[in-house]
Amino acid sequence: MTMDHILNTAIEAARKGGRILCDGFGTLQSSQVSLKGAGDYVTDCDHASEKAIIALLRDNFPDHTIHAEESGSDLIKSNSEWFIDPLDGTANFVQGIPVFAVSLAWVQDGQIQIGVVYDPMRDELFHAMKGQGAWLNGQLIHVSGKTDLSTAMLATGFPWRSKSYLDDYLESFKVLFQAVAGMRRLGTAALDLAYTACGRFDGFWEMKLKPWDIGAGIIMVQEAGGIVSDFSGDAGFFESGNMVAGSPAIHAKMSEITRKILSRIK
Repeated sequence: MTMDHILNTAIEAARKGGRILCDGFGTLQSSQVSLKGAGDYVTDCDHASEKAIIALLRDNFPDHTIHAEESGSDLIKSNSEWFIDPLDGTANFVQGIPVFAVSLAWVQDGQIQIGVVYDPMRDELFHAMKGQGAWLNGQLIHVSGKTDLSTAMLATGFPWRSKSYLDDYLESFKVLFQAVAGMRRLGTAALDLAYTACGRFDGFWEMKLKPWDIGAGIIMVQEAGGIVSDFSGDAGFFESGNMVAGSPAIHAKMSEITRKILSRIK
């Protein structure tokens, strides 16, 4: 089992899931959509994409642990783990908004080693391997070189899973909104992080994300020369789901703000 084989399998799985999503986009019937919780959709396409991805991974790596958004964690216990989001941006997908992605991360001994984010509507394949850089459709990518927050374009996500933190989030949004050139909310953390890795966004912050939302994007940003931290400036982002990511200069300035406002959120 080589790293190249793991990466190539992850890419094949992401593309397979992406084809299923493209085939289903714009054709959903109400009977194919259900709610897991308030504002938290799942569709038949989520399940079909996840099933295809897991089948391919299981064929190649029968002893790996798989954590998937819809089916949860399997019973296999291993130091090699997969974190899968078969459709990141389900609400967009349901609404007919063509902004969503497939995300896979491979973790070995607790360290993210490989990440793949695939946007099937634009056929954009982002991947990263520890120590080997981050790539978009075969081209090496880097985080933004901006140093001034006033020229930065930031991305964020609203805390719809954690509305008890809404006041804290809105305070951080207000301060950052007034400090930057622009703000965007795509509705898919996987693409937010991939776009940060390639410099389309200069920084990103969000709270209470799941490991399958961010696993691939974390290594993408890091391998593209960026920095990822939690709201206290530490490395607890994978466990807490609280994160600030960006180019080194922009991350430092964002983190100074989020540390003051959001560091109590664990």
